Amino acid sequence: MEKELGETISQAYLSQLESGKRVHLTAFTRDLLARFFKVHPGYLVSDPPDFSTDLLTDVAEEGDRLSTWLEASAEEWQTEPEVAGFFTALARTRDPRRYLTLLSELLALPLAELEQLVRALTASGSGATEQELTP
Repeated sequence: MEKELGETISQAYLSQLESGKRVHLTAFTRDLLARFFKVHPGYLVSDPPDFSTDLLTDVAEEGDRLSTWLEASAEEWQTEPEVAGFFTALARTRDPRRYLTLLSELLALPLAELEQLVRALTASGSGATEQELTP
């Protein structure tokens, strides 16, 4: 250890750890051992007996989880404005699951039909006649 890292731990200190007379590593010792053994410092310590990985509070409702995920996805895709905008808009809807269900059904349509449908719906909202919608 001294040769490799230029630092040491006394034999007496190591003996106390091994025998259980000393039950906790100092931060310095833990970091030194972790560097020497090339492991994360947390690998060298145990969780306390009463430690629990269970959540102590209820997880948010499903709708909240979806909106949170959609917002996080929008943030993640900031470099692609169309994708980020889609996630943001979906997160802000009242019922994003319903939109996802409908979008899933639209994916079954051939792309050309879907484009024509979108043009028709967009144009009908602007007052276009049926004759103007025919390609």
